[in-house]
Amino acid sequence: MQVVSRAWCREHGWSDALPEHLDSPSTLVMVYGEPALVDDPTPIKELRAALPDSHVVGCSTAGQILGAELTASALVASICRFEHTSIETIVTPVAGTPDSRDAGRRVASALASPDLRALFVLSDGLHVNGSELVRGLADGVGPGVVVTGGLAGDKERFERTWVVADSDPLEMAVAAVGLRGDRLIVGAGSFGGFDPFGPERLITRASGNVLYEIDGKPALALYKEYLGDRAGELPGAALHFPLAVRSREESGPTVRCISGVDEDEQSLTFSGDVPEGGFAQLMRANKNRLVDGAMQAAAMGDVAVHDGDQLAIAVSCVGRRLVLGERTEEEIEAALEALAPGAQLIGFYSYGEIAPVAGSPCELHNQTMTVTTISESSA
Repeated sequence: MQVVSRAWCREHGWSDALPEHLDSPSTLVMVYGEPALVDDPTPIKELRAALPDSHVVGCSTAGQILGAELTASALVASICRFEHTSIETIVTPVAGTPDSRDAGRRVASALASPDLRALFVLSDGLHVNGSELVRGLADGVGPGVVVTGGLAGDKERFERTWVVADSDPLEMAVAAVGLRGDRLIVGAGSFGGFDPFGPERLITRASGNVLYEIDGKPALALYKEYLGDRAGELPGAALHFPLAVRSREESGPTVRCISGVDEDEQSLTFSGDVPEGGFAQLMRANKNRLVDGAMQAAAMGDVAVHDGDQLAIAVSCVGRRLVLGERTEEEIEAALEALAPGAQLIGFYSYGEIAPVAGSPCELHNQTMTVTTISESSA
């Protein structure tokens, strides 16, 4: 297995010549780029022209990761040529939040097979209920399949996102790549670092991923009270203060990030489900814990026994980037430090992360760093 990386910027083009010698049906090209590329996908077209037999999969982001850097390049790409692994991609339109679970089922149905080892999924970040998408994926793939990925980003604007799977960039779509082969080695890790504070409050009215009332009061009005002077910066300001939510049956919370607000209904929209009758608690960040969490996520995902190169894909929440600010690259460096020497790290800041936790099935997360490692063994 061979992995090389490239970056593209508008002023100078590609950082180095595209590795046309790596082109093959067993080559996976992961790309992460600026939201504006949906209108002018020049570097994606150049990649597909230079590597016509390869599979190109990626999405828009709230920040591109390459190596130890949060790069200013408009697009980053890792070109990975497998020796013993087969690749298949799919892209399916998603008609909106109600179509989320069916979109996951369509992806799973298209790629499921007895020899499927890993599924990496990239979704529209604005018009999908990520929890339902993950449930749809789980409906159609076996328990032995490692499912990871994330929701596409649009910096802090929450206006447009795109995905690509052997296509031009597409809005309102879900893209995925399935990897098959008995020599494939895939690891996955996920860790947060936000701390809850204040009282737990009762979720008195919610539907799917929309929260209407907390403690019988309009959710948006109550949340604005917490934000104070920053309420006018919604929904972006909410990335600094996610909610920990849990149902009555759950002992541990799930972190949820706000992706939209409705002033008329006084509601909050999240990237995943909010349980009516459950509980919500505000959260805040500890920067040192965020950096340590990134290292723990990479350590969980790293699989040291492999031959050749290792591809590592980091998906971290846009909220972490906003909170960390000038320290953002510290979490990237911490993740890279925990990986095997020579690992090729690429990734992006997202509107939601998809990964298993401690051996459990995959889930939608917010405010986490997740790391997927991909490599092959010689036997």
